[in-house]
Amino acid sequence: MIILGYESSCDETGVALVCTERGLLAHSLHSQVAMHRDYGGVVPELASRDHIQRVLPLTRQALDAAGLTLEDVDAIAYTAGPGLAGALLVGASVAQSMAWALGLPAIPVHHLEGHLLSPLLAAPAPSFPFVALLVSGGHTQLMKVEGVGRYELLGETLDDAAGEAFDKSAKLLGLGYPGGPELSRLAQQGDAAAFDLPRPMLHSADLDFSFSGLKTAVLTRLKALEGQPGGLTESQRADLAAATEAAIVDVLGGKAIKAMKRSGLKRLVVAGGVGANRLLRQRLVDEMKKLGGEVFFPPLDLCTDNGAMIAFAAAQRVQAGLVDLTDRGHAFTVRPRWDLHEQSAPALA
Repeated sequence: MIILGYESSCDETGVALVCTERGLLAHSLHSQVAMHRDYGGVVPELASRDHIQRVLPLTRQALDAAGLTLEDVDAIAYTAGPGLAGALLVGASVAQSMAWALGLPAIPVHHLEGHLLSPLLAAPAPSFPFVALLVSGGHTQLMKVEGVGRYELLGETLDDAAGEAFDKSAKLLGLGYPGGPELSRLAQQGDAAAFDLPRPMLHSADLDFSFSGLKTAVLTRLKALEGQPGGLTESQRADLAAATEAAIVDVLGGKAIKAMKRSGLKRLVVAGGVGANRLLRQRLVDEMKKLGGEVFFPPLDLCTDNGAMIAFAAAQRVQAGLVDLTDRGHAFTVRPRWDLHEQSAPALA
């Protein structure tokens, strides 16, 4: 079975083709980073308009790369949420319209489920059950995953997500957009031990996260440095970037390992854009070796939002018997806010 998948939840337009027997056949992706850079963040209206312009050319590109036509497609999947409402509506409208025209089933997919299952596209792939650390610009969660559609929330951020902490701190430091990768690059030139920044909730009894206090600490330290004779030096800027990255990674790593110990599981899956962070990857690899376990990441080109994870998640749901392929009703809605662990949610029923 071949599934055409669409991702348009924020600032990447992704299209992919996945076969339930052969895996990922092709995927095409356009990032809007250059367009949003002048604004220092995503502008929802511009994002939606750009998705409209990109989605059909990317569809043709993916089909050509796979050597297929629309007649070869058996189902069409799309991100139904969470995300920006207008952006979600672009992918959902295209997918549902195309499915109606071709007489195919349309499969709504949870954006975070796409991230959660994307490490299964790597080789080697993890087997169930495992603990998942979902880290992105909008989400930071720890989940226990028993199987497709069987998710238990272990902990989540109470305020800013880890990716948001990276981006906001980078903006304070005067770095470009997107801030997370820029901060990590600058951090490689600095000394993380130069500044003692807080690790919010690192030692709390639960598995929840908090990053807003770290951002405030970065701002306070930055103002003090800028107020010194001669102002902030470039070496101090690099040191503060390194200290910020180290604090975020310490919290993510510490909570993830605590979740592994409590669950008794030996497989950790890391997904989402922050999963591409070099320091976080090395920290988790080292910690899991000490536990006698393994850590799995999606391929680097599939860490950010992409259509491959949506088509693949749909394929996994089909194989798990969680999709009614006889349903040809094409009324739809999108859900800008949608918790993955809500088992009563329509796409996770």
